[in-house]
Amino acid sequence: MKMEEIEKIVPDTSVIIEALVSEKIRKKELKVKEIILHEAVFAELEHQANQGKAIGYVGIDELKRIQELAKKDIFTLRILGHRPTGPEIRYAKLGEIDALIRQIAWEEDATLMTSDKVQARIGEARGVKIHFIPLEGKTKQIKLEKYFDKTTMSVHLREGIAAKAKKGKPGAWDFINITKKKLTAEEIKEISREIIEEARSRTDGFLEIEREGSTIIQLGLYRIVITKPPFSDGWEITAVRPVKQLNLKDYNMGEKLTARIAGQAEGILIAGAPGHGKTTFAQALSIHFAQQGKIVKTVEAPRDLILPPDVTQLAISRGTPEEIHDILLLSRPDYTVFDEMRNTNDFMLYSDLRLAGVGMVGVIHGTNPMDAIQRFIGKLDLGVIPHVVDTVVFIKNGEIGAVLSVKMIVKVPAGMTEADLARPVITVDDFETGKAVAEIYSYGEETVVVPVNEIKEKQTGVKKLAINAIERAFQRYTDYMKIEVPSESKAIIYVPEERIAGIIGREGKNIKHLEEQLGIGLDIKALGEEDQQQKPEGDEISYDLEESGKYFEFYLDPKMQGKDIDLYIENDYLATFNVGKKATIRIKKQNPLGKSISNARKYGERIRILA
Repeated sequence: MKMEEIEKIVPDTSVIIEALVSEKIRKKELKVKEIILHEAVFAELEHQANQGKAIGYVGIDELKRIQELAKKDIFTLRILGHRPTGPEIRYAKLGEIDALIRQIAWEEDATLMTSDKVQARIGEARGVKIHFIPLEGKTKQIKLEKYFDKTTMSVHLREGIAAKAKKGKPGAWDFINITKKKLTAEEIKEISREIIEEARSRTDGFLEIEREGSTIIQLGLYRIVITKPPFSDGWEITAVRPVKQLNLKDYNMGEKLTARIAGQAEGILIAGAPGHGKTTFAQALSIHFAQQGKIVKTVEAPRDLILPPDVTQLAISRGTPEEIHDILLLSRPDYTVFDEMRNTNDFMLYSDLRLAGVGMVGVIHGTNPMDAIQRFIGKLDLGVIPHVVDTVVFIKNGEIGAVLSVKMIVKVPAGMTEADLARPVITVDDFETGKAVAEIYSYGEETVVVPVNEIKEKQTGVKKLAINAIERAFQRYTDYMKIEVPSESKAIIYVPEERIAGIIGREGKNIKHLEEQLGIGLDIKALGEEDQQQKPEGDEISYDLEESGKYFEFYLDPKMQGKDIDLYIENDYLATFNVGKKATIRIKKQNPLGKSISNARKYGERIRILA
């Protein structure tokens, strides 16, 4: 490249932060007789460094390099201008510092060196000589990339220790040293400066979050976190990148799950422990939706999903939840992928968008699938959760470990028997088998999450104890019996028919004594009846059951008028009715049918109507 010769230059903060002055002089791309630094440059960089911002330290290091070059008599260095006031520094973003630097360049008849487009155009309009250095398209391999190979997921650089890396595959990582030499604080600072320069100059680089003591950067494939004192006890860089890009076909999903994602699932949670591949699956899902002709947008903090250009990636760290909410509702995406939901605001934003009709995919940390659902408890009303989340995909070791479906029904919670304990219950089922995994419901003022398997195991133990106690109590009447315990409060005992009268006793005294002794309701039937029961035939229909004075009233769909229906308790047939004009069936409480219904409600048995 041909060397440029300039008599006098006044660099602004944009080229100082990018270290362009020392770089171009060192590479012999620029020859200059005099460099003028404005006091405003020192003040602004000092202010940024005092706030803990990495670019402040990077800029100060560049000023040191310029001083060192001046000592070698390569050029003359002068520092001019007045130190800006507090308001001028606070309003630097509004152009106050840039205006001071332009003014000194004009007064000294020097060339203003900048990489800020606005600064260059304003300077030209004021008649200032400009040397503009564009940053767009500036790419190079940075030192950080040399620590990565094909199997490296993350690199950890910290002053005072050797560089370390996490290598392997999801769920099977090795944390190893990749250098023998210990890194110094100066080496970490130099790598940090280079990273920040690249992030500011490349179109695929973003300074996502910059706080006192920490900086989060997205640079191409790399998500980089830089921490420094006093926030941390030393300079440290952690860089993470995806090891492998997958599509949905690589996950070997069954037809049932594929159909669910393609059609019904619009409130998806992707859960898993850190490093097990949640984000990789979210990325594959995003690409799948985009390839299906869906409008897909992402909400990330920071942006680290690697997606095609037709997917818009929004950084929540650069906007408020209200702004993200408004943008997504106005742009009307089919699906929004919310990567890394962490705090209450994230959950509320996810829920609000889902209830507004936007298909949502949320990525959330959890060591088991239920953790993802429980994170919503307390943040939303219980009844809202099934409308926000309908599918949970648990990722383990880079594969789909489990899939849960979430819905709400009105039922008696598992483990309870009384019919009047029925309430809205969120049921969480294994998606593939349909088996219940857990139930979530309100109990008093508390919200409880109950694993159904534990209830079943407990019930099995209770039933065994009940059967043993019943056998002992009935041995005085017969040695031949068959016992069923449909619930914790009821048992059915099948005995020889000739023994039934003796068990019941005169006016039911014996059976009443047995029920008091055992603490459970007893139903005595003749041996053989259990084999005569047939499975009910027909389609089960829904109904509402109410008690009205002396009657039980079943309210059916008006479409059932004039049709015959069969009434069952569990699989026991009771009676057949013809549905009248009002689509209502009335049964007196005091007749045998009414007493059977009353007992069924008391013992938590299922009352069924089939047509």
